[in-house]
Parts: sequence; C-alpha cells; structure tokens
Amino acid sequence: MNTTIAIFILAIPLFMFLLLGLCGKKMSHPLAGILGTCGMGAVLVLSYITAFTYFFSGSPEFITEAGERLQVVVFNQTWLQFTDTLIIKLGFLLDPISAMMLIVIPTISFMVHLYSLGYMRDHHGVYEHGFQRFYAFLSLFSFSMLGLVVATNIFQMYIFWELVGASSYLLIGFYYKKPSAVSASKKAFIVTRFADLGFLIGILILSFYTGTFDFMQLTSTPVEGAQNIFHVSADTAMGVKEWIAANPAPTFMGASVLTWALVLIFMGGMGKSAMMPLHIWLPDAMEGPTPVSALIHAATMVVAGVYLVARLFPLYIMEEAALNFITVVGAVTAFYAAMVACTQVDIKRVLAFSTISQIAFMMVSLGVARPDFHHGIGYMASMFHLFTHAMFKALLFLGAGALIHAIGSNDYTAMHGLRKYMPITHITFLIGCLAIAGIIPFAGFFSKDEILTACFGNSVVWYVIMSCVAGLTAFYMFRLYYLIFWWKEHKIHDPHHTPHDQPWTMTLPLVILAAISCVAGFVPFGNLVTWNGEPMFDHANFWTNLVHLDWGVAGISLGVSVIGIALATVMYRKENPLPDKLSNALPTLWDWCYHRFYWDELYMFVTHKIIFNCISRPIAWFDRHIIDGAMDGLAYVTNKASYAIKGLQSGKVQMYVWIYLIGALLLGLITGLCLM
Repeated sequence: MNTTIAIFILAIPLFMFLLLGLCGKKMSHPLAGILGTCGMGAVLVLSYITAFTYFFSGSPEFITEAGERLQVVVFNQTWLQFTDTLIIKLGFLLDPISAMMLIVIPTISFMVHLYSLGYMRDHHGVYEHGFQRFYAFLSLFSFSMLGLVVATNIFQMYIFWELVGASSYLLIGFYYKKPSAVSASKKAFIVTRFADLGFLIGILILSFYTGTFDFMQLTSTPVEGAQNIFHVSADTAMGVKEWIAANPAPTFMGASVLTWALVLIFMGGMGKSAMMPLHIWLPDAMEGPTPVSALIHAATMVVAGVYLVARLFPLYIMEEAALNFITVVGAVTAFYAAMVACTQVDIKRVLAFSTISQIAFMMVSLGVARPDFHHGIGYMASMFHLFTHAMFKALLFLGAGALIHAIGSNDYTAMHGLRKYMPITHITFLIGCLAIAGIIPFAGFFSKDEILTACFGNSVVWYVIMSCVAGLTAFYMFRLYYLIFWWKEHKIHDPHHTPHDQPWTMTLPLVILAAISCVAGFVPFGNLVTWNGEPMFDHANFWTNLVHLDWGVAGISLGVSVIGIALATVMYRKENPLPDKLSNALPTLWDWCYHRFYWDELYMFVTHKIIFNCISRPIAWFDRHIIDGAMDGLAYVTNKASYAIKGLQSGKVQMYVWIYLIGALLLGLITGLCLM
C-alpha cells in the first residue's frame, strides 16, 4: 500500500482547514469554496484508489489464498510512550470497515462541499457571512472523521473522536448570532462530553488489563508480555466461552471487568450516535446549515458510535452481556425515534429522528450478531446499512436543503404541492424515501433485510420489534413526502419568486446520490465486509444479494413497508380530515410523540430543579459563606492584628530602646525565677 497516498488522505483536509481558516478572509467567497471542494475532490480520488485497491486488487498483501481479507498497517509512528508496552501511536489501519468508510466519508463530504457552493448563497447571489469559515470547518470535520476511521489504536481514535465533537460544535453553532444555534451547539458538546467520559474510562480499564491500545493486538493476536486476561484468537469463534471460563477476569458488581470496559466504551458510542438517553442533542443540531446536517447524519458524527462497536467487535462477542445491552438500547431507541418522527412538522427534525432510528437499527444488528449464525451476518448487515444509509440519508437531507432554500422555511405547512415546481428534487427525494422505506430494488431494502434476518436468527422478539420500526419508517417518510409534494396546491405568496429546482451545484449531488441509492444494494457486501474477513459467498456478482435473500423474512418486511406506505398514502396524499381525527382519537399519545416524550423537559427538570437547586446552590452557599467566610475571617483577623501592633515598628529610636530595655528586664526576671 502506498504510504504517500495514505498520508495525503489525511493531510489534504487538514491543510485546507489551516489555509481557509487562516487566509480565508483574504480570499473571495467563490475561491474559498472552490479550493475547499477541489481539496475534498482530491481526497475522494485518493480514497477511492485506496479502497478499490484493497477490495479488488487481489494482492496477497490484502487477501489470503482462502479469500480472507487482512488488516494492513500502512504506517504507524510512535507519539507517546509510557512503558515498554503502553505506547500511543498515530497511524493508518486499512481493513474492510476502514476501507468502506474511505468510500463513504469522502463521497458524502465531497457532495456536501459541492452542494454548499449553491446553498450558502441566497437567490440574489449574496454569500452567507462566514462562508470561508464554513468551508474551513467542513475540512476539519472531514479530517477528524477520516483520522478516526483509520486509527491504528483506540487512543488515536479517541483523539479524533474529540476532534469530531469540536468540529460538530463549530458547525452546529455556525450561525453564532442566533441564540438557538448557540444553545444547540453547547447542548451537543456537553451531552457528548458526558458520554466521552465513559468512553475514556473504558479505554483506561481495557488498556490497563491488556497492556495495549493497539487494535490489531486487541482483536487479532495475543499481546506478548502483557496482562492479556481477555484475549483469545479471533481466527475462530469456537472456544471463546470455554476460554473465558478457564481464565476468569476480575469482576465488579457481578460483571467482569471486560463487560464494564465494553459497556463504558459503548457509552461513548451512545453519545455520538444519539442513543437513548443521550439522544437529545441531535434534533437540536438542525440549527446548523442543512449541508452540515447531511454530513453529520450520513457520514460522520452519528455513525462513529456504530463504527466503534464494529471496530471492537471481536471483543464484544466475548461478552454476551455487553451485546445484549447494546441490543436493548438500540431497539428502544429505534422504536422511540420512529414514533416521534411520525408527528414532527419540521422536515429536518423528521429526518433527524429518522437518523436516530436508523443508527439504532445498526446498533441492534451488531447486538444480535453471533459468529455461529450465517458468518456473523448481523455485523455485515450493520456495516451494509451504514453504507447504504449514508447515501440515501445524505440525499434526503440535501433534498430538504433544496426545499428550504426554495421556500425559506423548514415547516412542511409552508410547502405542499411542490412536485410541479421542483421536479428533479421531487424525483430524487422520492427515491430517497423508497430506499429508506426498504422497497425493492432500492438500497435500503437489501441492507434492512439483512438486519431483520440477523434479528430473526437471534430472537423473534427483536425481529418483531424491528419489523414494526421498519413499518413506521415507511409511514413517516411517505407522510413527509406527501405533505411536501402533494397534499394540496402550493400557494405562491410572492409572484416574483416561484419555487424551482436549484442550481446545478445543488442538483448534481442529488442526482448522483439518487443513482447510488438505486444500485448500492446490489454490492456483494458479504464478500467485502465481514467480522473476521472471511467471504460469506463462494461466488459473488451483481445478483448475489438477490439470490441469497431470505425471502420469508424479506417478503414479510416488504409487506410491512408497503402497508406503511399505503397508510401514509390514504392519510396524506390529498387533503382530508383523517390526520386530525387520528390525533384527536389518541390525543395523549400524539402529544407525547410530538413533544418527544418530554425528554428535554425531563433533562431541564433534573438539571435546574435537582442538580442546580438541590446540589449546586447548597455547594455554592457553602463555598461563599463557609470557605470564603473562613478565608475572609482569617484576613480580617490578620488585618486587625497588624493594625494593633503596627506601633511596634514606628521608626522612633526611643521607643525601640524602651522596648529593648523592658524585654531585657523581663528576660532577666524569667531567668532568675527559673534558677531559684
């Protein structure tokens, strides 16, 4: 593997961030945007070369004669060394999931860069204030996520993990003059910091007992000379339970140290991927520009948690309790987010809750994955859905951006009937809806079906729950589609401004992503990305996914999705009283869903009424009156004493002689009394 190419994949976006951040104000707006887009275009080309070389070259450097794909460290430089075994390095790891992300991240990021050239200026051609700063932050975001996915060790991942958090803070709060944007950016930053504390503690526990941060040592071969109480060979899943039984790890509160470490590490993933109860930041993150929403939701921040679990999956399969925890959190989150999405009126918030639900889908798939069932199909399905979801969710968000740019509002009540005015946006948005709903032959059908197959193989309970979520997904997405493009005729308030498709810089990304969403499901993912690198099929071609479908599972899930679409069609294709009747029939449920089950109010109650009033105020009173009072009292006594004795240093010689004489006489008297 060419080391120079790998270095440039990381160096170019970092250089663009520094260039645009330091010199952007001296550039014209178009130049800054073009430079940022060209830089990401170069990263796209280099990343594609790297990924396609890894997957399709057939080189023995990347694949064994048995077809097993290998992990390759392109470069790895020592940064900090604490002991002989505890070393932090910065490097570039190439394996199936990192190669896959080298396709996903640059693709979406380049589309966002190109799209923003049109989105970040108004209908009169005036660019947004801070346009250069926006492109600098996009480059930083892309650099951070690329550094995260190619990390050779968990501490390098943590460094870039925090950079992703900082980048999201900057982009969500891009409109820093809007109080809501500032509040949303702080909310995202604070919530994810609490989660990252758990992540850091988990890293420290894991590294303490294994003696390493390195991914290849943690998940592949034993660590020589280290207290590796966790590891067994990842060549086969057989014997894992027997090995743990023969080599018991330390326990705490009834769970092994490995379980605690993995759950705490997953806590970091819960924050980044917006799993309950750490999901509250993501809907408010819509305060940033819409292209930012596409980047966060499709290719960067929220998929980091899924990628983290996948990266450490050989460890997670050793602790079923940790996987069960992931499954429960994912299933509850998926169902909750789908319910809430059915009632929202802001199109970006519908898509935000859709993202939460779909990311939870991926988490459930990882949670139910077991190596002894169809080669760990849940792992492959999760990564497959991550890949396909990135494409059609970016398409949906950029489509929403085109609508908002044309109408000037996020609220669907300001839209309706736009199919006649924006035909390209209409068709591409419809393709995105069909893909996420899981309609054959669009991409989401294949990846969702693999997840449901994995759920069915683990437990019928998870299969039923996730099938219901799939049906709700189809319903709320087509509810959104019909309310935007159908429902009733659009009212044109300004005769000089009729809604229309956007410039080519915004339309071209929609067309490309729509085309990918149509064909991505046919990628033979089972032979490219698996938990142990072994191919799932003897021969793979364009029709492999269709041939190997479990049509029993696929038929039921497809039927559920069709029912969801049909219900949305009846209720929302044309204006009618059915939606109002339904909300009036179930007012409590509708109200709870509309208000997101009052999670924000619960957090406000806990923080303001309990933490601030019951904990922070007493601590502040103790600090002001006891701590500060003691210090102030000491200063007061010292001050008074100094005033009382200041005459002893008056500067008068006569006074000093008298004091000396009196002191000498007293000393003589005391000495005499002692000798008697």
